[in-house]
Order: sequence, then structure tokens, then C-alpha cells
Amino acid sequence: MQQFIDKYDFTGKKAIVRVDFNVPLNENFQITDDTRIRRAMPTLKKVLAGGGSVIIMSHLGRPKKVDPKFSLKHIVDHVSECLGVPVQFAPDCQKADAQAAALKPGEALLLENLRFYAEEEGKPRGLADDATDEEKKAAKAAVKASQKEFVKKLASYADCYINDAFGTAHRAHGSTALIAEYFPNDKMFGYLMEGEIKAIDNVLKNAQRPFTAVIGGSKVSSKLAVLENMLEKVDNLIIGGGMGYTFIKAQGGHIGLSLHEDDL
Repeated sequence: MQQFIDKYDFTGKKAIVRVDFNVPLNENFQITDDTRIRRAMPTLKKVLAGGGSVIIMSHLGRPKKVDPKFSLKHIVDHVSECLGVPVQFAPDCQKADAQAAALKPGEALLLENLRFYAEEEGKPRGLADDATDEEKKAAKAAVKASQKEFVKKLASYADCYINDAFGTAHRAHGSTALIAEYFPNDKMFGYLMEGEIKAIDNVLKNAQRPFTAVIGGSKVSSKLAVLENMLEKVDNLIIGGGMGYTFIKAQGGHIGLSLHEDDL
């Protein structure tokens, strides 16, 4: 059952919150734009003000293994400054049991980059370029199996789950989709997610005509359902980004080596 953050009682509870702290860093690992961090603050502060504690989880970049330059330790101090309380740091998101258990109301813990584990995205890593289809299938099955334990561990840290990572909401990753299953009656959206969903809903229901939608991205396959749904609601649909090449080629156009999906 979906809960609402404004009506939920956080007293004495630990909330694990999926945020999007995928912020840009310069060569000295200093944040150059903290917009995503600041936009998550209302949700985190709501939990703390309500008598709960927060376990913050996010990804940073696209690491294919543990890589110090993608560590969330670089942003801990700034998160603490924005939140107004000292934020503890767990150097391994899968080994934070003791730190999570010791959290008291009003305290916060930031887990290390979720994508240091392949299980977050659910995609195998380290496959040889010449791997056979059978090897690829076996590797995918293995990471999907271990993904269940990965998600179970994250869920074990908390009493409730909040998804406030609008930037990654379209991805069915461990921390955005699968973990919610462990909180059937204690899951909710954060203020950022609620606001974005309400804004989209308002536009779709009260759009002025002619109504034009612009959709970008690289993969058509991951957005087919959205495109089909939008066609019933808009007067004009503009396809941008890498997706455009797939449509151009399908119409007989020349795209050179540009990104596209042949199987569509």
C-alpha cells in the first residue's frame, strides 16, 4: 500500500531513501552543481523532523567496479552542510548493518555508491568480448540471482522506504524498483517525486491545444510504451536525441555510424 510522506509517522523509524546525488565533480572532487542534492533536502529533513533517522542511498557516475573517483565520500561534507546535521558515511553499502542499527532519531547515514555493485543495475560485468550467447545468459542469470540478496540487505537496514530519485525513476534497478517489494505497507514517494508526478499529471490532464511533446534519449525500445501512450494524448510528437536516428533509418535515411536500434 502506497503511503504519503506528509501523513506517515516517522517517529523512531529508520527510513532508507533513494535519492539522485549523481552530481558533477571537478578534478579536485568538488561539486560544481549541487542542485540535485538541494532538491532532496525537503524529504530528508521531513523524516528527521518527524522523529526518524535517514539512510541515504544513491549512485554517482557509471563505474564498472569499485573506483575511488566515483565514491560518494566526496560529497558527504556538503550533504551534511545542506541537511544541517553531521552525516555518517558507510564505505560499503552492503556492510552497513552496524552503522544503520546504531542510528538514533535525527541522525543520517550515507551509503557508498550503489553502482559499485553490479547487482544495483542487474547487469553482468567482466564478460569477454567474444562471450557466447550461453555465457551471456548464464552471467545475466547469476547477477539477477545475487541481486535479490543485494536488495534484501539494503532493505534490512530500515523500517520504511522512500523513493525521491526522479532522475532514475525510469530504471528498474535494485534500489528503485525491487527494494519497494520489501516494504508493502511502508513505501512512499518523496517530495521531489510527488511534485514531478503532479506536474506531469497536470500537464496531461489540462493541456492547451495544440499540445506538443518533445521526447529525447538514446533508446526507442525502453520508451515504446511511453511513446504509444503519448500518441493518444498529443497533437504533435517530436523525437529528439539518439532515438531520432532509429526513426530516420527506418524511413530509409542515412545515419552513418550514429547510434540506432536495428531490431526496431
